[in-house]
Amino acid sequence: MAVHTADKPYEAHRLTVDTGTGFDEFRDRYEQAVPALDMPVFEHLMAENADWPAVLRATEENAPHGFIIYWSFDNTALLRLSGDRWRSVQYLMGNHTIAQRMFHHNPTVMLYAPLRTTICEDADGVTRFSIDQPSAQFGGFDDPAITAVGVELDHKVADLLDYLGAPVPAQLTAA
Repeated sequence: MAVHTADKPYEAHRLTVDTGTGFDEFRDRYEQAVPALDMPVFEHLMAENADWPAVLRATEENAPHGFIIYWSFDNTALLRLSGDRWRSVQYLMGNHTIAQRMFHHNPTVMLYAPLRTTICEDADGVTRFSIDQPSAQFGGFDDPAITAVGVELDHKVADLLDYLGAPVPAQLTAA
């Protein structure tokens, strides 16, 4: 029996913006705009085998700006043990109802959904937000339906950055 292995190169675009504010302030604003997944609500929906419209409603309530934090880790304390003085926190941010629209075509999209983001402070004290451009990641699947959702995610990230008062990279607002 032959084993099939696929090798698909794709281009990634890491976007990093100077947030124009302090680390703690930007982190607080980000975490308020992108709240954590309300696990009790979604555990209840799963236990009840809720219909998809109920999931859509609950997600909209949980994600006031279109995104939810599924996981976060503050790297600062652990990596300070090595002598590093950076401040950094990483997140998995996304929206499962949007991811489903890609998952429906190819479950491998979950390699990139949710989106990975970081907030870090550099040696000069400048706070930066970084994300890989969603349309570049999802465009690598060579499926127009998945690519279209990636472009939609670009625009949603742009809207989030604008809401947070951070610069919006032009790459996120291109058609």
